[in-house]
Amino acid sequence: MPPVLPNFSASVKLKYVKLGYQYLVNHILTFLLIPIMLGISIEILRSSPQEMLTIANSLHFDFVQVLCSCFLILFAATVYFMSKPRSIYLVDYTCYKPPENCRVPFSTFMEHSRLILKDNPKSVDFQMRILERSGLGEETCLPPAIHYIPPTPTMAAARGEAEIVIFSAIDDLMKKTGIKPKNIDFLIVNCSLFSPTPSLSAMVVNKYKLRSNIKSYNLSGMGCSAGLISIDLARDLLQVHPNSYALVISTEIITPNYYKGSERAMLLPNCLFRMGSAAILLSNKRRESRRAKYKLVHVVRTHKGSDDKAYKCVFEQEDPQGKVGINLSKDLMVIAGEALKSNITTIGPLVLPASEQLLFLFTLIGRKIFNPKWKPYIPDFKQAFEHFCIHAGGRAVIDELQKNLQLSAEHVEASRMTLHRFGNTSSSSLWYEISYIEAKGRMKKGDRVWQIAFGSGFKCNSAVWKCNRTIKAPADGPWDDCIDRYPVQIPEIVKI
Repeated sequence: MPPVLPNFSASVKLKYVKLGYQYLVNHILTFLLIPIMLGISIEILRSSPQEMLTIANSLHFDFVQVLCSCFLILFAATVYFMSKPRSIYLVDYTCYKPPENCRVPFSTFMEHSRLILKDNPKSVDFQMRILERSGLGEETCLPPAIHYIPPTPTMAAARGEAEIVIFSAIDDLMKKTGIKPKNIDFLIVNCSLFSPTPSLSAMVVNKYKLRSNIKSYNLSGMGCSAGLISIDLARDLLQVHPNSYALVISTEIITPNYYKGSERAMLLPNCLFRMGSAAILLSNKRRESRRAKYKLVHVVRTHKGSDDKAYKCVFEQEDPQGKVGINLSKDLMVIAGEALKSNITTIGPLVLPASEQLLFLFTLIGRKIFNPKWKPYIPDFKQAFEHFCIHAGGRAVIDELQKNLQLSAEHVEASRMTLHRFGNTSSSSLWYEISYIEAKGRMKKGDRVWQIAFGSGFKCNSAVWKCNRTIKAPADGPWDDCIDRYPVQIPEIVKI
């Protein structure tokens, strides 16, 4: 028998080869400078004091040249520091925790569905199948108006829900940070599906007696990614207004959007969307850098809106019976994937180390020149981030991103557990996920966080944060009474 060749893939640890390559490329400048510095040092040590003095005397400087050089250095330094973007800090944030009397266990949800849709058993069965595979747990919450049979989605009830979730989050934030209403310079409220008059931002201004000259913004119709659009707007405002605070409120009001018809794409949100809200305090004040939790590094917004499918994949519509609800199109995952690719293409060069960018570039050149059938190289974003917060829009969204970005179960743990405990809270879900990571005591100084959100239109927005200080597990917050139980095993199908 011929000798058996050794299994090189097992004997030579290829992962260590890759780690060595990454370390070499990412520190290439250091490796190049070390020999140069060593050579200069050796030459200096070999030279006698007399030779060094001769070299120094041979250098003649004209006074005008020195003056011009100093002026140019000062001018360049001034331009650099004036053009440098202001640092934006996330001082702190809070997430609304619904009361226990708003909980909707599976049995309660299905009992109400059977009573509300008693003339349409197929819709009841469809909702049951969705709920069984949704990844939601038994503790998610719906607003009081939806608990009635039949539900009472009135304007007064919707505004009542808005007051509960928004004011509770703001009250907690002001208590944690000690900020006074008069110190807030900008107010941004995003809520996609409920846009009353007076606006929600006006409601907040009136409640907390904010300054009369405050600049307030009310964003609507932007879907679940509106939270990061609000962060981007706050960043732009803080770049041009020094020594300021911006208060961002991200929420979705469920009350007026409960659907009682038979269109399946519009029944889906009933099973996924739940109560939630987050209040975030941002500032560009240098003194806040000491206590701030995070520093904003990048915000990237991409919009996949070139065709009708992209426009209609998530939208509010009226069915043939005249009932209004949210339509989640079957093309959602396809368009989401295209939007994510656009976002990754933009954010990749900003955050990926040189080793990953080189591999991606070589693969791209090889596909263009040598063989188009080469498998495209997917950059390892785990080299750029320690934590991933994927919008908890549904189990399928998290599964696809975990697969496409080659993430581990721990990387998507915060997203899955947020979906299980709180459901799809729309634009505020990203903050429940960061809160989960903090509650687990995993957030360390210098850690990088990537928030990824999807929304109607179709949009994929992302934000990159850097942890400003090691964060101890908070004693309060939305996870305070249940974090010890998580993570939990979520079966593929939960039989109801």
